Amino acid sequence: MRSVIGFPAVVNEKAARVVAACVVVVAATALVTGWLWLSVVLAAGFALRVASGPRLDPFGRFATAVVAPRLGAPRLVSGAPKRFAQGVGLAFTAAASVALLLGAPAVAAVLLAVLVVFASLEAFAGFCAGCFAFGQLIRLGLVSDDTCVECADISLRRRESATA
Repeated sequence: MRSVIGFPAVVNEKAARVVAACVVVVAATALVTGWLWLSVVLAAGFALRVASGPRLDPFGRFATAVVAPRLGAPRLVSGAPKRFAQGVGLAFTAAASVALLLGAPAVAAVLLAVLVVFASLEAFAGFCAGCFAFGQLIRLGLVSDDTCVECADISLRRRESATA
């Protein structure tokens, strides 16, 4: 069970962006069709990714096994900020699901729309807002800076991008 549960220390950013694209597709579908119950499906996926990374989640498996290998060499990044970002996605989709259950579909739709915006930033622009927030938590001293050296020192990311 140890190999199934637990988030990887390092993840392929290309796979993470594919997962984000899958989230965009499902959340946008929910908004366009009115199938807001898809927020429950998204919440389950986020919960699986928080618990085990891509191992148990269909989007994660698809991204890591099918799409990412076709996108060239992996771009490895720290897993901790990605897990935090998945947790934020879980909070949004769980809140949307609860809002829907409580008879507030407009609230659920707004939460899913926000999710579409931030997942789109990750998928199409490579900007992970959850990862950014994680870095800010490190700077504020709320998260240990040895959790993610790259997050604590943004210049490391800039240098890596310049050489890539």
